[in-house]
Amino acid sequence: QVQLVESGGGLVQAGGSLRLSCAASGSIFSINVMGWYRQAPGKQREMVARITSGDDTDYADSVKGRFAISRDNAKRTLYLQMNNLKSEDTAVYYCNFFGWRSTDNYWGQGTQVTVSS
Repeated sequence: QVQLVESGGGLVQAGGSLRLSCAASGSIFSINVMGWYRQAPGKQREMVARITSGDDTDYADSVKGRFAISRDNAKRTLYLQMNNLKSEDTAVYYCNFFGWRSTDNYWGQGTQVTVSS
């Protein structure tokens, strides 16, 4: 079992920056994709950024060039650096760890990001 705890959300003005963190506990040996997703009110949850165990990354078109995903294996932590934030980035952000076992699909509790224009 893997537990994920996000932090770093908050209120920021448009054009500002935030860094989200997702700390993992438990056994993550089978995890091969880590990602950030977000859900705005009245909208479906969407992928924001993903990183594989081989360090391949993938970003939503709406955040390319502004957001950067990274991880620190020693700290068992996933990060999302968000720069030049826009009002449309306002959402609850969730981290996700996905692996090769059938049970490997873990979500954090979410952290609110609000961007004021």
